[in-house]
Amino acid sequence: MSGPRPRRPARARTAPSSPGAAVRVEAARALARIAFDGVSLRTALAEANPRIADPRDRALLAASLFEASRWWLRFDAALALLMDKPLPPKAREVRALLVVGLAQLAILELADYAVVASCVDAARALGQPQYAGLVNALLRRWMRERATLDARLDADPVAASAHPRWLIDAIRRDWPEQADAILAADNVEASLTLRVNRRRTTREALLDRLHAAGIEASAHDALPEAIRLAASTDVTRLPGYAEGAFSVQDGAAQHVADLLDLADGQRVLDACAAPGGKSAHILERAAVDLVALDSDAARLTRVGENLARLGLAADVRAGDATEPATWWDGRPFDRILLDAPCSATGIVRRQPDIKLHRRGSDVAPLAATQRRLLQALWPMLAKGGKLVYATCSILRAENEAVLAGFLDACDDARALPLPQRYGHAAGVGRQNLPGEGGMDGFHYAVLEKTA
Repeated sequence: MSGPRPRRPARARTAPSSPGAAVRVEAARALARIAFDGVSLRTALAEANPRIADPRDRALLAASLFEASRWWLRFDAALALLMDKPLPPKAREVRALLVVGLAQLAILELADYAVVASCVDAARALGQPQYAGLVNALLRRWMRERATLDARLDADPVAASAHPRWLIDAIRRDWPEQADAILAADNVEASLTLRVNRRRTTREALLDRLHAAGIEASAHDALPEAIRLAASTDVTRLPGYAEGAFSVQDGAAQHVADLLDLADGQRVLDACAAPGGKSAHILERAAVDLVALDSDAARLTRVGENLARLGLAADVRAGDATEPATWWDGRPFDRILLDAPCSATGIVRRQPDIKLHRRGSDVAPLAATQRRLLQALWPMLAKGGKLVYATCSILRAENEAVLAGFLDACDDARALPLPQRYGHAAGVGRQNLPGEGGMDGFHYAVLEKTA
C-alpha cells in the first residue's frame, strides 16, 4: 500500500518587475481579503499602504480598491462570461487581480497597455505564473468585446447596478420612486467634506488657507461649518489639520448637531460615540458636559485622539448603552444622541464594501438592537429633554418602524416636526437619500420627553 502523495511545494512569489505591477499585487491581495474574508476596505487599504512608497502609487492603490469593491458584482460577473469555468479557490488573488484590471480599464480609464502588462506581471509576482497568459487573454478580450459584454451585464439587475439582490429589492420596496437614483448615487465616489472647528478658526479663514495652498474648495450653502473639496486628497497634509482646524465629516452627519438644539451648561450623552466625529461637533457648538460612550473600548482610543487634536475634552467611557447600571451615575441628561448602529445602507458610495459584506438577514437583528437602545436610553433623559435618533441607513425597518414601535409603547415621548431641509418625510422623522444635496443617506428624528 502506497503512502500519501507528497504535497507539491508552494510556488514562490517573485518580486514584480515594475512599480505598476507592485501596485496591482497589493490591490489584488487586499481585494481578495475584502471580497472573500470580510475584511473592511479601509482596514485592507491601511495594511497595504505601508508597502507602497510612492504617494502616487498609494493614490492608485486606493482608487483601484474603492472602484473594484464598488463594481465587484459587475466585473466578477464579467469574468463568468469571459471564462468557460471559474477559477479554483486557490487562485482567488488572480480573480481579484482580474477585477482590479477591469475596474482600472472601465472605471479609472487607465491606458490599456499599461493595465494589461502590469496585471500579467502581477500574476507572476503573486506566485501564479500559470495564469499570466489567462490574465493577458481575458483583459484583451474584454477590450475587444466590451460593448457586447456590457449589454449582457446590463440585462441582469445585480450586474447592472453592482448591488446585491436583497439590497436592490429593499430599496425598490422602500423608495420606489427614488430607487434608480439611489442605485446610481451609490456608484459615484462621494465628495470630501470638511467641518470647520469653530473653536479654532472660521470657515472664511480656513478657505483662505486652502485656496492659498492651491486647494479648490467652497463653502457649503446649507451647513454653516462645512467646506466641500473639489477632489479627494490626503487630509492630513492640508493646512490646519495638525492644529485641529477641521475634521472630515459628511454634510448629512453635520446636520445632527443642529437637531440637538445645544446650549451651554447642558449635560449631553453621545451614546454610540466612536469614532467621535459627532462628539467633537457637539463640543465645538456649545460648552456642554459631554459623556462620550461606546461599547467598544478599543475604538474609544480614536475618540480620545480626535478630541485631543481638536483641543476638546469629554468624559469618554466604555460601556453598553443598553446596560446603564454599569456606567450611568443616575444624573439625567438634557440631550441624548443615539447615532444607532445600522446597516449603513446610506453610505455605500463612501464605503462600497458594504455591498459585499452586508446581508439582508442583518437588518432584523440591527432593528432589535436599535429598539433596545431607545428603551434603555429614554429613562436617562430629563423631562423636557430631547433625544435625537439618527442612522446612516435608508431602510424603513431600521428607522420608521423602530420609532413607531417605540412611540406606541411610550406615553411620555412625542416626536417633533422637522424642516424639509432634512429630506423626505419618513414616519415621524426625515430621510436624506444618498447623493441628495451632495450628502450621504441619513435618517433623523427628534423625540421630546413630556413628563
